[in-house]
Order: sequence, then structure tokens, then C-alpha cells
Amino acid sequence: MTKDKTKNVASQEVIAKLKGKIEKITKERDDYLNGWKRQRAEFINYKNDEAKRFEDIARFANEKLIRELIPVLDSFDLARQSILTNASNKETEKYLKGIYLIQGQLEELLEGEGVKIIGKVGERFDPAFHEAVKEIKGSPPGIIKEVIGKGYLLNGKVIRPARVTVTKEEKTDSKD
Repeated sequence: MTKDKTKNVASQEVIAKLKGKIEKITKERDDYLNGWKRQRAEFINYKNDEAKRFEDIARFANEKLIRELIPVLDSFDLARQSILTNASNKETEKYLKGIYLIQGQLEELLEGEGVKIIGKVGERFDPAFHEAVKEIKGSPPGIIKEVIGKGYLLNGKVIRPARVTVTKEEKTDSKD
């Protein structure tokens, strides 16, 4: 071989080695870049999950206090019923009006905190929101006929289901 050919072959070998190194370095670079992109996406997802978790904590932070206030609302209902059944004169009307005002203020305060009362006569029974404590025959079946105890939602979450009386289908005995 001639000197020029030897140099040319050596140059081609060096070029081939350098191309191999470039390909290896390019692959490494792409692997690192893809790994970084995955980690970045995971971090963004983590930040979003944490923001949602903090939002939920803020929305339901007062749940304990609200659960403790619900029996107070129940007591207002009981007091009204007691006054209505035991006496009826102008003096009791004043007490009743006061109870309505105080109960209304408390209900407005809770409504401002995201509390909603659930369970109304005539609604369709939904076990996610209602607890059937009594069934009576009636048509159509599955309709609330009486609310025994109010239910409450806090920002869409049931904190106490409504206790209700529900209609059930009348069964007739058929003899063949």
C-alpha cells in the first residue's frame, strides 16, 4: 500500500470511531433529555395533585365544627315542634318567631360555608343522600313522604344523610 492509501484508511477508521462515539453520546443525551422530561412531567403532576389536596383540605377544614353545629339545628327544630304542640297564644308566637330568626341566622351562616340541607318531601329516594328509616305503601315507589331528620352536604360531600320515610310498592296477592 501506498502512503496516501494508508493515511486514507487510518482517517476512515478514525472517522468511523468518531461517528460511533457521536452516536453513543447522542443516544445518551436523548436518554437524559427524555428522563428529564419524564421527571418534569411527574413533578408537574405532583404539584397539581398537592394543590388539589390542599384545596380539599381548605374546603373541608371546618367539617368537624359543622358536624358539631348540626345537633344545634336539630334542637331548634325540636323546640319549635314542642312550642307548637304545647301551647298556642301570643306569648308563644314571640318565642317561636325568635327561634325561627336564630335558626335562620345559623342556617345562613352554614350555607355561606358550603352547607346544604338535603332531603325534601316529594324527592326520589337516593341511598347516597338519604337513609330510609321507614317504608309506607304508596305509589310511585321510592318517593320521600316524610323527612324525619334533615341531611346535610358540605361542598358536595354528605356529612349526614337525611333520615326519611319512603313509599314502597304495594304488593297484591295474586292467586291463579
